[in-house]
Amino acid sequence: MLNFDIQNHRPLREIVYEELKLQILTGKIAPGTRMMEVELAEDMGVSRTPIREAIRKLEKEGLVTIEPRRGAYASQISTEDMVEILEVRQNMEGMAAFIAATRMKPEQLKTIEEAEAAYNQAVDKGDTADMIFYDSKFHKLIVEASNNKTLLQLIEPLQEMALRFRYLYYDDFKRAENMPHEHQIIIDAIAQGDAEAAKEAADTHIKKLKELVMTEGV
Repeated sequence: MLNFDIQNHRPLREIVYEELKLQILTGKIAPGTRMMEVELAEDMGVSRTPIREAIRKLEKEGLVTIEPRRGAYASQISTEDMVEILEVRQNMEGMAAFIAATRMKPEQLKTIEEAEAAYNQAVDKGDTADMIFYDSKFHKLIVEASNNKTLLQLIEPLQEMALRFRYLYYDDFKRAENMPHEHQIIIDAIAQGDAEAAKEAADTHIKKLKELVMTEGV
């Protein structure tokens, strides 16, 4: 059940939507799971109306599939889907790194370095949940450091879809130990204001991940 004492200053429909979205992204609601309004409403302690509104919104985002006369299901996500996402992310995150190298504020660099340090600790500990969290945060912070609102709005849905794939299949991939080095190359290029090097490093990083997904599959 949702904690309304903490979140009661926000519209109920937003709370329900964000909770359902989080459950889908993290795999708590697995791909193909039927999303029954009555059961979800009972679990969250709300009426069916905000559940229905959330499901419709999630359908527009591609996280839910609604089939006529059958109901709503958490959308499937495949290796092919992830490859397509990474193809787009490769170009967009390369652009974000390029722009960040020329626009990033000092405090943004510090935040990125802190996220990377936390990611490195997670890798050392073998903490998969933290690896996923801080890797996703690292990439999001670089896009934010571009200080380009349009770019952030365009890439955020792609990063969320990639996050879902990580939660579902991350244990199948064995290159986490290589990522700290690749991340550091991106950070160094951005910190030095070398836009071309930052773009190339970000491109290479996503390209390697795409190749791994294609090789390993799910």
